[in-house]
Amino acid sequence: MNLLLQSSSIQHPSSIKITGSKSETNRLLLLQALYSNLNIENTSNSDDSEVMLKALTNTHHPSPITQIIDVHHAGTAMRFLAAYFSIQEGNEVVLTGSSRMKERPIKILVEALNQLGAEITYEENEGFPPIRIRGKKLTQKKVSLPANVSSQYISALLLIAPKLENGLELTLEGEITSVPYIKMTLALLNEIGVKTSFENNTIKVAHHPSLIAHHPITVESDWSSASYWYSIVALSDIGFQVTLSSYKENSLQGDSALVNIYQDFGVETTFNPDNSISISKKRIHNSKLASCNSQLNNFPDIAQTIAVTCFGLGMGCHLTGLHTLKIKETDRLEALKTELTKLGAKVSITNDSLTLENSNSINDNIAIVTYQDHRMAMAFAPLALKVPIQINEAEVVSKSYPDFWEDLKKVGFSIKEI
Repeated sequence: MNLLLQSSSIQHPSSIKITGSKSETNRLLLLQALYSNLNIENTSNSDDSEVMLKALTNTHHPSPITQIIDVHHAGTAMRFLAAYFSIQEGNEVVLTGSSRMKERPIKILVEALNQLGAEITYEENEGFPPIRIRGKKLTQKKVSLPANVSSQYISALLLIAPKLENGLELTLEGEITSVPYIKMTLALLNEIGVKTSFENNTIKVAHHPSLIAHHPITVESDWSSASYWYSIVALSDIGFQVTLSSYKENSLQGDSALVNIYQDFGVETTFNPDNSISISKKRIHNSKLASCNSQLNNFPDIAQTIAVTCFGLGMGCHLTGLHTLKIKETDRLEALKTELTKLGAKVSITNDSLTLENSNSINDNIAIVTYQDHRMAMAFAPLALKVPIQINEAEVVSKSYPDFWEDLKKVGFSIKEI
């Protein structure tokens, strides 16, 4: 499905409801599979979370036959489920996914699980899915990982740790990246009563065999999904406002850094008593519009949104801490460079950074290729406020924000299938 986007009569103030965080939901779904009396509310309706739920629901009990579980493009599900099935005694599964998923490395996580006593082997290429997992009881306690790997590897181990009879002592070697996602995992473990500690580069999680009757956990709405609305507000006229629900001022999600980053783009955030946020466009000093320099080590998922926002505002930017973007749904740095260049931008990239030069014009009616990456589709959509723009394979947004296009229509975007 290819869509042509234009801004006709943008309406405000508008109110948009965004479902629960994909990151929080997937962690809690795994914990719910480990502790059946855990109740969750406001879960994400994303493809990734649906994949997690389906895999955990259909394979909850040991089976005499090997089950094939296809996670499609869901990287989080691949990592989390690898850890989960490694401790399901008597179960044997093969975890597989899309052709892109088979190119995304998993060796570091597999080696860590095998160090703990798991039995995981590769079905095709060593270091990559698909993987065969024979569930067993894991008794080893200590394991180490490079600290600069994807936080999903680390969280996968932490989430199963309470069910290991000796708990887990995880040592991270080197400089840690994506700390907010690690802290999110630990906070959710603490919320259900699991004892944890995170001192220097060592994380400890205590054995926690069962869960005492527990009040429901309400998942906070997804800040990554909110990022596209921050971009829309930044590219709108002064006075434009939209209200999003439901968000916490003391969020567990690293992407909540949007609140501070987008102040430089003239976007003001108000936290309301009903847990909604109102974001509005204010006048900003021209001096702040020259360039944006951001270290995104702890929240790389909003890099695409920020880069496109800067281009739409005619700003330059230098974004760093992006080394994990090369192993996402696509190589996001190369994809950003390619698509922004088509629009008339001057972009250079390194292994972990992106630099955009100031620009005063945007080529119109350009077709944006999304590379099976939901964030490419949604990051470029706000440019329709400046020029007509085409988004190819627009259905990819279902991976994290299925209602995105309908929500854009609610505020007045003209969207036509072509």
